[in-house]
Amino acid sequence: MLTRRHFIITTATLFSGAIAGPVLAQDRVSFDASVTRPDPDPNANNPWGLHPRFMPTRVQHRAGLRAGDVHVDAVARYLYHIGTDGTAMRYGVAIGRPGLYEPGTFRIGRKAEWPSWTPTANMIAREPQVYAQFAGGVPGGPENPLGARAFYLYAGNRDTYLRIHGTPQPWSIGTSASSGCVRMVNAHVIDLYENVDVGVTAYLYPQA
Repeated sequence: MLTRRHFIITTATLFSGAIAGPVLAQDRVSFDASVTRPDPDPNANNPWGLHPRFMPTRVQHRAGLRAGDVHVDAVARYLYHIGTDGTAMRYGVAIGRPGLYEPGTFRIGRKAEWPSWTPTANMIAREPQVYAQFAGGVPGGPENPLGARAFYLYAGNRDTYLRIHGTPQPWSIGTSASSGCVRMVNAHVIDLYENVDVGVTAYLYPQA
């Protein structure tokens, strides 16, 4: 059974039906600059007003975890990326609203920079007043709900339409706010993106 106890430290998204469209290189550079600062250290400042515990932090993790994998603690609202030296990078996240968050073990089947987004039919049916206007899709960019980067979660070879992704709503970090996916601050997901390989496992733990 998948539980937080498998990884929790002992010492201390919106669903998307769209295939990400290409973003021109010059646009990517411009978009990245709009959500980051020249200093590459993601801890350099906190313009989003996050609680300090949701800022990127290197922490120790339980022994036996596979380097490269991603673990999401839905209770504490943390994402951990497991390193090779007994430590992990920890980031604050937002998770799905009650009844929409889906725990499980997934494979990161693909990843994309500044992806496009289209709400699923279920999202439109559930909240047409919110999502129907976007039925034709939204191109990648700073206002796109998937933000700067997205990791696409698969069950076998099937796209689950679950994502770990950036967000233009950084104030939602630490809450239960999305339509099911895991949200990160754009600057933080850009940092994570460079270090996560396609094919690794993403563990989304239950909220209990």
